[in-house]
Amino acid sequence: DYDLNLIGIRSRNRTPGKFDDKFVCIYRQKNEFIEEEYICTTDPSMEEHLDPTNKKGVAILAPGQYRSAYELDLHRGKYTALCQRGTVTVYRDNNMNSISDYINSESGMYGINVHRAHLSKIVESTHLYSMGCTVIQNPASFARLIALCKLQVGIGYKKFTYTLIEE
Repeated sequence: DYDLNLIGIRSRNRTPGKFDDKFVCIYRQKNEFIEEEYICTTDPSMEEHLDPTNKKGVAILAPGQYRSAYELDLHRGKYTALCQRGTVTVYRDNNMNSISDYINSESGMYGINVHRAHLSKIVESTHLYSMGCTVIQNPASFARLIALCKLQVGIGYKKFTYTLIEE
């Protein structure tokens, strides 16, 4: 029970700034499989695309499976989230337009976390929240995900595998 399967599903829409992706958590509880789905973004914000913080370009998590690459920890030192603790691959989109392009790839540690948007309300824009991470739109959904993650840690599995696929 509670050995979580965490899956991000990136929408065909490659325009940043919207919560148009899905985050799915599948687990077993008393021999029954349970699937929970949350609205998220797996794309950096439009603002980050147009003026990237990193001179190499905005980071876009590459589709793939990142085995044992995440652990519960503090996102930016502020609140519990799924934080990158293993190698992931990102694309560096450096053409500063409004489309998420898969240009240059690199693997390493970038702080590509799974976290929430606003603390207490549902927001429509990813403006302040997305620099390449997977961001859950609804704070209640995010709280539920973290509660499930704590149940997995409670059975002795502190590392999480995250799989990102495309629609």
